[in-house]
Amino acid sequence: MTTLRAQDLQLHYGSHLAVRNVSLDIPPNSITAFIGPSGCGKSTVLRCFNRLNDLIPGFRLEGKVSFEGQDLYAPQIDPVEVRRRIGMVFQKANPFPKSIFANVAFGARVTRYTGNMEELVESCLKRAALWDEVKDQLDKSGLSLSGGQRQRLCIARALAAEPEVLLMDEPCSALDPLSTQKIEELVLKLKERYTIAIVTHNLAQATRVADYTAFLNTEETEAGGMIGYLAEFADTKTLFESPEHEVTKAFVTGRFG
Repeated sequence: MTTLRAQDLQLHYGSHLAVRNVSLDIPPNSITAFIGPSGCGKSTVLRCFNRLNDLIPGFRLEGKVSFEGQDLYAPQIDPVEVRRRIGMVFQKANPFPKSIFANVAFGARVTRYTGNMEELVESCLKRAALWDEVKDQLDKSGLSLSGGQRQRLCIARALAAEPEVLLMDEPCSALDPLSTQKIEELVLKLKERYTIAIVTHNLAQATRVADYTAFLNTEETEAGGMIGYLAEFADTKTLFESPEHEVTKAFVTGRFG
């Protein structure tokens, strides 16, 4: 069974081919990590799954991206609905200049949630492992929180839109080790309810949290530019301990990248 599938993706910005040769399947209730050197297209590939690249002028996709068997780029598909069902957590925690409560409720209000908002906010903050730290200060600004708390608040806000998949683009890159540990523990728990794809520069993090890992690499074009491509995709243990390709082994052992 597959939740997300990429088939023969070729990703362009204008006339520039940015990423090629991406085909992979992401099973339900799993964590898939995207690793690779800077500029290999990890975030570009991640954003294909909820059509955020559509917002970038000149972006063009060849191939197919499907969610539970449905072509996400079919003409009748509403990108806004795609982004509701496939949520996004960004590298930089970006709470709104609103209260903690209003930050979480924002996602639900956008999707016109009609249930009990107080119960939903509490539930999402609990799922984001933040409730016990903020339950007595829900009227405080989300901007008053620490970096790690802000990122968990943004995760709670994403959960309030009731997605089925969570995409995370380097969610721990700006966090200290303790906050990173909390986010990793949270991600592992969220896997029980959601399918998760995460971009990370931290190879140890991939080994700690990911069930599957996609290694993207870069190569130089004849014109002197760089293009990203999917070098290897496997379960995490296999990719790190007995990769199929020498270039993968060189990256995961720190010989380049």
